[in-house]
Amino acid sequence: MSKKLSLVLVLFVLFSCTKEKVIFPTNNLQEYLNQNSGLVADEVIACAASNEFDSAVSYIFYYPIPTATEILYFETEDTTVDPNDFTQYTKRELPQEGVFNGYLGRFVRNDTKEVWSIVTYKTNGKLHKSNPIRLKHQSKATEYTTTVAIEFTQNTSPKFTWQDGIYSDTAIYFQVITNNENNLLSGTYTYDQWFQYYQLNNVVLNVTRETPSDLEVAKTYNFVMMGVSLDNWVNLVIIKDFIVP
Repeated sequence: MSKKLSLVLVLFVLFSCTKEKVIFPTNNLQEYLNQNSGLVADEVIACAASNEFDSAVSYIFYYPIPTATEILYFETEDTTVDPNDFTQYTKRELPQEGVFNGYLGRFVRNDTKEVWSIVTYKTNGKLHKSNPIRLKHQSKATEYTTTVAIEFTQNTSPKFTWQDGIYSDTAIYFQVITNNENNLLSGTYTYDQWFQYYQLNNVVLNVTRETPSDLEVAKTYNFVMMGVSLDNWVNLVIIKDFIVP
């Protein structure tokens, strides 16, 4: 065998080996999951709501673990597909914003079409994926209100009580307490229509990273509540400033 032919064969083998190792980027969610099948599967806490004033704008909220990387957004062509068929989801580039000074994140979507969407990200050795989120910003716009009862029987541990709004299919309630710098103090989920700061008796999911400090008398705080349906659409948002007496 000539030296020239041997060199050609070696280059061909090297090229073939290199080609087998290349993972080409994909825009399809199922292919993306297949490419990362070696990672441990985990979850992303996520939901979506419409903008209060612009019916074309919707927000896809997610809770990022602090080490999260490669945060991606996927959506279907429309809402007629099976939301659990991940071949139907295509990656889409959307603007991202921090919420509560970056404690949460959200994608900003300016599009009237309603779809199913999914958020993914990676942490060390894991691939996190949200449950399917049904965008309903045209057919079932999120209701915004300030109506919440605040009981100050225990001044620095107020109790917040609310009612469902115009939609009756809310499955779980997400409550956030922030200080006047918009820093998140506590983030909790309940099945009940009440929450007491920072009592965890009825809390079913807690995204508070550290035990928060007590509220201070005469200081201003903010209460935010999101009522979320089973398909992860936010039916109701309550936003209310309050001062601890």
